[in-house]
Amino acid sequence: MSPASPEPTASAEGTENPAGTARTENNEGTDSVVLADSHTHLEFPQFDPDREQVFARAWSSGVRYLIAIGSASGPDRLRAGLEMAEGRDWVFPTIGIHPHEARLATDDHFAELARLAALPRVVAVGEIGLDYHYDHSPRETQQQVFRRQLELAEASRLPVVIHCREAWGDCLRILEEQWTRTSLGGILHCFSGSYDDARRGMDAGFYVSFAGNLTFPKAADLRDVAAKIPPDRLLIETDSPFLAPLPHRGKRNEPSFVRLVAERLGAIRGISVEEIGACTTRNFLQFIGEKRRSGPRAAPHP
Repeated sequence: MSPASPEPTASAEGTENPAGTARTENNEGTDSVVLADSHTHLEFPQFDPDREQVFARAWSSGVRYLIAIGSASGPDRLRAGLEMAEGRDWVFPTIGIHPHEARLATDDHFAELARLAALPRVVAVGEIGLDYHYDHSPRETQQQVFRRQLELAEASRLPVVIHCREAWGDCLRILEEQWTRTSLGGILHCFSGSYDDARRGMDAGFYVSFAGNLTFPKAADLRDVAAKIPPDRLLIETDSPFLAPLPHRGKRNEPSFVRLVAERLGAIRGISVEEIGACTTRNFLQFIGEKRRSGPRAAPHP
């Protein structure tokens, strides 16, 4: 069995640290950066052969917090994130209906969402939003389901995790019409828009989360945006099992690879991976807020 994990350091908690870094001891006892992966889909079948080892590798790589998204497996598996968080106090689940499956949403699904939103472990509603790239669901249906989930999140006093692809105009308009006034905020997951899109999102109370596509050769525009985001609005993620960063592009992604995203983001901004880890972990802890408890207690073990 792996040893118990230490409490987060002062920098991971957001208090003053002269070095500006967040560090802890990993399972092998060597110094390691503290990281938070703000978006994973670890219930997907790609992880069935070695899911526990994936969690263990994440921990050994310095990941001390991660979000298990409870939407991408479809509205009939709204508990998917909760299942991944069961027995893991460092994993924080969400619930929601992805825009791809908006056409499948029923009143029964929304009733189940409302019940799950009341559970103390749930930290957000998501991922929800609009996807005009694939259009797996009609755009009008996507917008209706998006708005209805925003209403549910507001009633539950939960932030939201936003999926937006090639739909920034409509997505931001809906958020500005229906969400900004709540002051509940959220995360713009796997951000792919312009700086103006990011600015409007931040004005609405959102964090901007960057994923493995930040490392891709043709992502120069995205790297320009990442260089401009204020440090108190930054998050990092893997979107596992998708979008593996270089040099793993095209392979299955997993949370341990979030360090590669942190390293690239640090290089873009001219700071160390330790500083990116400290910054994004503080922001992550701020996001999950009262759901945070006092930090992870036990390391995972395969």
